[in-house]
Amino acid sequence: MKKILITGLSGFTGSYIKEAFQVQGYEIVGLSQENNRADRDDVVCDITNFDSLCNVLKDHELTGVIHLAALSFVGHKSPLDFYAVNTIGTENLLRALTETQKNLQKVILASSANVYGQRGGDVAITENEVVQPVNHYAISKVAMEYVAHTFFDTLPIVIVRPFNYTGVGQDEKFLIPKIVSHYKQKKEFIELGNIDVARDFSDVRDIAQAYVALFESDVSSEIFNLCTGKVYSIADVIAYMDNISGYKINVTVNPDFVRENEITVLKGSREKYEKITKIRLKHPFKETLANMYNANY
Repeated sequence: MKKILITGLSGFTGSYIKEAFQVQGYEIVGLSQENNRADRDDVVCDITNFDSLCNVLKDHELTGVIHLAALSFVGHKSPLDFYAVNTIGTENLLRALTETQKNLQKVILASSANVYGQRGGDVAITENEVVQPVNHYAISKVAMEYVAHTFFDTLPIVIVRPFNYTGVGQDEKFLIPKIVSHYKQKKEFIELGNIDVARDFSDVRDIAQAYVALFESDVSSEIFNLCTGKVYSIADVIAYMDNISGYKINVTVNPDFVRENEITVLKGSREKYEKITKIRLKHPFKETLANMYNANY
């Protein structure tokens, strides 16, 4: 059976990608940090430890790898952690794959649209845009991409830059689940940061399908945006949730929640992705919000 290794399987995105690949007949091997293991049967491995990675990988003959494991919460307090996990951890993985795997069909690395930095207006960002990271998370992802380029001649690598995405099961420390949770709990008010920032929000199920589509494509040594091509402000999200829930919530802007170097507008172009995969979006953002609000968890 075709076997896929998914690092960071126990995270929010991992479960959706696992299901999307299993539907296509793939066997899944999960790799996770022990403190994120939950109740899964994942292999516990620290990707910052090269020898540990090699010991795990040599026991599997893999068809491909989806590398999701990362420190992804932009508000994390320790800058060095971003580089240890996101940059050095990825280099360790690619080195270990080079030494232990001979028949890989594809290695997909999850970068981030945060690498594009500050952008204004309604212009959709293409993959050719010069990267201008403005925080340690984004800088660590740019560094990861440059590290990956040094392996392009030895591994069939595709780098994806997902824009914001959400869905049922995402941790409430992220903004959209936090907002939806306040409505589910019938809270009278919510404290937010800048509600005028606008983001390109995808449904995690569309993101999972994108990983499968790119994995089964013929491309390698390429970078792809994963996005919708549309943006919604946080004020828009509040208005949609008012409508979905049938009541209004009072919004208070807390200056402590306004991030330094906040990216004002981030909108992606999905033209390159659709040209390769021919796949259209299946889950509009309003539907995603409604699903999250109506989910029982």
